[in-house]
Amino acid sequence: MTALADTSLQQTLLADRFEPIPSWRTLPAVAVGDPPGDAVRGVPVAVGAVPRGLDAFGFHGEIGQTTLTTGPGGGLVVAYGVGEPGSLTPTGIRDAAAACARAAADAPSIALEIPDPGLTAAAVEGVLLARYRYATLRKDAPGVPLDKLTIVGGDLDGVRRGLAYAQAGVLARDLANAPPSLLTATRMAKAAQRVGADAGLSVEVFDKAALLEMGCGGLLGVNAGSADPPMMIKLRYAPAAPTARLTLVGKGIMYDSGGIALKPADAVHATMKNDMSGAGAIFAAMSVLRDVACPVAVTGYLMCTDNMPSGSATKLGDVLSIRGGTTVEVVNTDAEGRLVMADALVLATEEPTDAIVDIATLTGACMRALGTEIAGVMGNDQPLIDRVIAAAEAVDEPVWQLPLARRYRRELDSQIADIKNLGGLNAAAIHAALFLEEFVAGRPWAHLDIAGVAQVETPSSWRTPGCSGFGARLLLELAERFAR
Repeated sequence: MTALADTSLQQTLLADRFEPIPSWRTLPAVAVGDPPGDAVRGVPVAVGAVPRGLDAFGFHGEIGQTTLTTGPGGGLVVAYGVGEPGSLTPTGIRDAAAACARAAADAPSIALEIPDPGLTAAAVEGVLLARYRYATLRKDAPGVPLDKLTIVGGDLDGVRRGLAYAQAGVLARDLANAPPSLLTATRMAKAAQRVGADAGLSVEVFDKAALLEMGCGGLLGVNAGSADPPMMIKLRYAPAAPTARLTLVGKGIMYDSGGIALKPADAVHATMKNDMSGAGAIFAAMSVLRDVACPVAVTGYLMCTDNMPSGSATKLGDVLSIRGGTTVEVVNTDAEGRLVMADALVLATEEPTDAIVDIATLTGACMRALGTEIAGVMGNDQPLIDRVIAAAEAVDEPVWQLPLARRYRRELDSQIADIKNLGGLNAAAIHAALFLEEFVAGRPWAHLDIAGVAQVETPSSWRTPGCSGFGARLLLELAERFAR
């Protein structure tokens, strides 16, 4: 048997037991009330209120600090810092609760005391996201799963909201962490249908034949080198009396080899399963819109394919025709995300909408500009961008506005087509946004570039190693904020 055949056989064997969304609706039981006797108890301690003896361990009550001790009955207690008295914010309690959960990493049950019931939702998020693990393909997964969380001093509405936001973050991580040979565009569509049926979403799946009929040459062109078919997944959330209409467009490159413009054989390749993080974030956010009773009608487009080199792959210099007829000269097949999203942006303008937001792991240039903890945001409508920034601050998924400098638009001019898919060596993140703007027909639009923040190398607070799920909670908050 050849190595290739053996690899194919291994993937088939794995696929038989693969679940692309293992954590869907399987978060720990969360309750409000008195702490159960078997739970590790998390006790908040403010700066200046440290009990005698704990300061000997260097514990001063600052956010992120924890120390283990025993309670009167001999049970394990985690003292966790909450900072200066009276200054705790949702971001602070989220970080503090995460630190407590990590300190009690071997505990299947945690009872977390919180100083303010208004912080319940963020506390639930912090614990559940910090204890996340992707174990669907491991026979003996490391760590102890968290089975029960009790919030002492919390409120039930906050628990429900925290569960919804944590569920969105967990689902986005599950999707992005899934191996690319197992989570194909076809399986992404099946996952959307399964989740949509349970989440009150309508789901339409457009296969290759439908995409050809619709003239979606961007998605088809990127898919040309792949053995797996492309899928455009359209999700709809329709409350009874919507207060507004929001459209989300996500890049769903299930694996990005770079196509003919093959990426270097370095660590970047191993992370390219996360190139569908934008589509995953939309999928995850929309899966819990009903749970938070969001009054805004939301439509999501997930543009899914892998980007592979083969004899049939799109070549450098080829011209693609996007939905609506705009022609694009492909000068680099590794600038593929903007091609698949262009089709969806045009489709978004063909229906009534108040705003369009796209999200994508789009450019290494954005990562180099802002690093691995801050995403970029650009757009043509400042009030919309301000809402995105406010939503990002609320959920602690930071973004920074970059200029949509139209003086660089000429660098996308093509001699043989309407536009090129790549500009010059500099300002590449801006070039990408300017390319996308060509397809929004002047609608209010914002673009999130999450290339730098899609992967976590070093665990921190509620951010666990691996794919981050960045954007799911931000988009959920944005949809709710859009209603307000």
